[in-house]
Amino acid sequence: MVRVRSDAGGTGGPNGARRAQRLVAAAKSAAPEGLFLVGIGLVISGISTYGFQILAFRGLSKPDYGALNALWVFVFVLAPGVFLPLEQEVGRAVAARRARGVGGGPVVRNAGVLGAAFAFVFTVVIIIVAVTTNMVDTVFNNHWGLVVCLIVSLYTFGIEYLSRGAFAGRGRFDAYGVSLGAEGILRFLPAIPLAAYAATNPVWFGLCLALPPLAATAIALRGQHDLMLPGPPSRYSELSTNLGYLLGGSLFAQILGYAPFIGALVLATKSQRAQLADFIVGLFLSRIPIVLFQAVQAALLPGLTGMVSAGRDDDFRKAVRRLFFIVCTIAVLGVVGGFLLGPFVGKILFGSKFQLGHTDVALLTAGSGLFILALMMSQALISLSGHAYAMWAWFCGIVAFVVVTAVSSHDLFLRVEIGAIAGAGVSAVATALFYRWRAHKGIAAGSLSTLIEQIEFEAPAV
Repeated sequence: MVRVRSDAGGTGGPNGARRAQRLVAAAKSAAPEGLFLVGIGLVISGISTYGFQILAFRGLSKPDYGALNALWVFVFVLAPGVFLPLEQEVGRAVAARRARGVGGGPVVRNAGVLGAAFAFVFTVVIIIVAVTTNMVDTVFNNHWGLVVCLIVSLYTFGIEYLSRGAFAGRGRFDAYGVSLGAEGILRFLPAIPLAAYAATNPVWFGLCLALPPLAATAIALRGQHDLMLPGPPSRYSELSTNLGYLLGGSLFAQILGYAPFIGALVLATKSQRAQLADFIVGLFLSRIPIVLFQAVQAALLPGLTGMVSAGRDDDFRKAVRRLFFIVCTIAVLGVVGGFLLGPFVGKILFGSKFQLGHTDVALLTAGSGLFILALMMSQALISLSGHAYAMWAWFCGIVAFVVVTAVSSHDLFLRVEIGAIAGAGVSAVATALFYRWRAHKGIAAGSLSTLIEQIEFEAPAV
């Protein structure tokens, strides 16, 4: 009889099981406490986003649903695009002060002033555009209340992102995760009675988008202390290490993520406005792989951050390669599933009034898959201090989207779908090439908050 020996270096048998348990324990000990809740919060936020969108589509007319999602696009381009870089710099600066044993209160206050200034400038711009153009009529279906929701969102999301930066800087990743999950849940729950009582005004759903960040921040702050410890005065330069690159990269990434909808909105004729509602639903269906990707990241995040903190370059590169193949697999399965099941699933979730073809869903899913790949490589690139390269990679993707969409002679949806594939593909290739070029310089250890906040990318909402 032939006996198979399980040796201690393998992964099978009792010895392999014990070794696997030791590796898991080591990954958990290397990662900050509560970090897994960041991933859980992301998944909860993603699932609740779909619940909110389903209720809104079923309850509103197609033009009003399109107007609500125009608000959604503006909010999730501007809020993460502008305030996420500020959050990242707050996390970095507060963590640096914490390592030196000094309080980060002055940093947080300065960031609050900058955030308020950003919000005020955009408020003025929004009001001027709304008053002097026909944007409210063509984009928001003549609902001025959605403009109010947009302005309110700038301040509520600004407060939320600033708080998350303070959480990250102090290592409070449990509160960070609570903030993510609570925002999604608080957005979804009020939509249930709105749908039950057949509310037809999209402004009510717009308030469900604008107000929850403030309530979620209040929930996450419960039991927290020492977030505003006094310390040496802070100059604004303390927040500006990579702020410009982060701002550009974040804003470009959000724009590219929403490029299909933005392109369709700009190019659609008045008679095509109602069709945009179906296209939006198809776009959300195409992002189901993003939720799967977030679940994968929730499992891998402790190990990745442990590698960054320990400066384990080779292990980190191997993890990035594994994640690359996982993302490619998710993307391919998503495209196949989108083509075969997309319209069927759409009718089950969103109702019989949803009308979009198999090819449209598959192409949108292909663009989403390439966007995930670009995002993952961008995270790896930024962990190697490649902030500027990540920004230019996203910019190249936007240029590719505009050029391909502009020269295409296909119908409206096919034009923007092909453009989105081209744009995300160019960004994915650019980030991968930049990553390979930077990888030999090693991991920039000691900046966990940057990696974590890059992973927190509002994926289901973009």
